Amino acid sequence: MSQFEHYVIANYKRFPVCLVRGEGSWIWDAEGNRYLDLFPGWGCNLIGHCPPRVVEAVRDQVGRLIHVPNTWYMEPQGELAEALSTRSFGGKCFFCNSGAEANEAAIKLARVYGHARGRTKIVTMEGGFHGRTYAALTATAQPKYHAGFEPMVPGFQYVPYNDLPAVAEVLDDKTAAVLVEPIQGEGGINIPGADYLAGLRQLCDRRGVLLILDEVQTGMGRTGKWFAYQHTGIQPDILTCAKALAGGVAMGVMIAQPVVASVFKPGMHASTFGGNPIACRASLATIETIEEDGLLARGIAIGERFRGHFERLRAELPDLIREIRVLGTMIGVDLAIDATAIVGQCLERRVLINATHGHVVRLLPALNIEDEQIDESCSILADVLRRSVA
Repeated sequence: MSQFEHYVIANYKRFPVCLVRGEGSWIWDAEGNRYLDLFPGWGCNLIGHCPPRVVEAVRDQVGRLIHVPNTWYMEPQGELAEALSTRSFGGKCFFCNSGAEANEAAIKLARVYGHARGRTKIVTMEGGFHGRTYAALTATAQPKYHAGFEPMVPGFQYVPYNDLPAVAEVLDDKTAAVLVEPIQGEGGINIPGADYLAGLRQLCDRRGVLLILDEVQTGMGRTGKWFAYQHTGIQPDILTCAKALAGGVAMGVMIAQPVVASVFKPGMHASTFGGNPIACRASLATIETIEEDGLLARGIAIGERFRGHFERLRAELPDLIREIRVLGTMIGVDLAIDATAIVGQCLERRVLINATHGHVVRLLPALNIEDEQIDESCSILADVLRRSVA
């Protein structure tokens, strides 16, 4: 910690814990204390800490080839592109290193695609979060993230989430795309109405506008499907994914319908480390783990087990728990109090959770968390919540 104080920029608020080792949903600190992690890797460790297939794939690839430029062909990148395309909507892939980069690529692609027709405006939703690079940050319709970084990138317009008439009102001949999260993660696990994405698809089709889905947090099986849009029966024009894409290894992807992808020509966009062999092998191993271990179905079961615990607790504490939002292993518990203190009290009990949007307890447990671990963590969280109103 002293080393960090001297040499690392303090742009994160860090807990006074140094984590050194993880396995599944358990993680240990430098003093040997064990924690039950319900928010592993900020959503990146979808299949737990150090998943065996990912570890072995990375070890093997490091001994073969670490990095080559994207001016050459690499077998793992082609294999991964096919794997993602066939599990989504048959699109073409651009690989990068993070969700912000994937969204930046999507915004650039949408503008290039619409430029010849004078379409450059991007519509995004209030409460959304799309990343920290300038265009992605501008797309994030939360003023608190903009403060101090103005002026923002021009050409963005914000409307309320889950409000189709508001979108219909702003779409015009200058609109290139609508960018939206199927479920708002940082915004508080906000799950829209069942007709929302389908309604957006219809509006976009009617006005000749691209629909971009930010599945940085919802993708790779988090909701019980490979991608959250697959619960709705529609398809996007462009999709972004990152976080869990490579089992904890840094990676992002933009997938675009072939006709849209075709407007990106050589030299128009790039990422030096994007789609490197190590990350691609890790992602392929992640896909293998999810399929071989039946984790899509397991994700639904996990969500329902958490829901059961929290519904019983809400019946006990109706003035504290306002709403429970669950789809697969995206779990939000909306409280009538600030959730920040709850995070600290759970840390003292060695359960790791997250608070977002001020009053929402957010959990993104691994798809292979065990039932006993769910029950134990929910018991501790319930005790902490009871004490908060005692």
